[in-house]
Amino acid sequence: MIPDWTAIAAAIGEATQEPFAPASVRAISGGSIHSAWAVGDGSREFFVKTGPADRRPMFVAEADGLRALAATNVIRTPGVIAEGGSADGAYLVLEALALTPLDRAAGARLGAALADMHRVTGEHHGWPRDNYIGATPQTNSPHPSWPHFFGDRRLRPQLALARENGMDKALVAQGMAVAERVGGLFIDYNPPPSLLHGDLWSGNAGMVPGGVPVIFDPACYRGDRECDIAMAELFGGFPTSFFAAYRTAWPLDRDYERRKPLYNLYHVLNHFNLFGGAYLGQAQRMIERLLADLRR
Repeated sequence: MIPDWTAIAAAIGEATQEPFAPASVRAISGGSIHSAWAVGDGSREFFVKTGPADRRPMFVAEADGLRALAATNVIRTPGVIAEGGSADGAYLVLEALALTPLDRAAGARLGAALADMHRVTGEHHGWPRDNYIGATPQTNSPHPSWPHFFGDRRLRPQLALARENGMDKALVAQGMAVAERVGGLFIDYNPPPSLLHGDLWSGNAGMVPGGVPVIFDPACYRGDRECDIAMAELFGGFPTSFFAAYRTAWPLDRDYERRKPLYNLYHVLNHFNLFGGAYLGQAQRMIERLLADLRR
């Protein structure tokens, strides 16, 4: 599909109050859901995501999350320039940033900034709108109880989808038992509804010149801050300075390691649903470990 660059250029011009006529359009590799482009007019450049018209809700949700993170004024994100679409396609225009992987110093800055971001809390767990974790819809209907929210809004939908995608019914039933008993991991722990990035793996973080850390591609909601830390540990890639600085700024609860497989089960199930059976064994081990812990 060829993006409607005329419409996108008009949206950029309207948003920036300065006419924009693309002189260069360069495809950028790396995206697994959308097409990505660097679009410039010789003096300015923007990062543009495009996709079919039915992907527009993803772009709307991403823009919403980026604005929420930016509004905290504690952590850098790409600025949202414009979002729109038609029956022929959808687009999201963001500030173009010269991103490179986090080094040790930027990792430490990010850890401290993330702790500050997590101190931005709300009344309930959840979010005013539903959004996406990768390409999977993510339900965010607010609830005052965190264990209820996580079991009902996170684990159950992924397990139901996994059953549709061929996961063994007995394993799904075990997973549902985890969701039913999840409160056992929160006997002495009542986390505040912190603002979360929601999809914090190393591919969604970097730094710009000067060593300023940046996060992007969020799946925002309010919940237990341990969710962001657990996912950051799940796939690796963050410098150890990131975790050390976070723990210095806001130490984790002593039982974090018990809950970490619970939080990461959500993402492993999502990867099973998106990418297939390579994640089945990992999901099974997590479910069995959690059940054994909850039966003690």
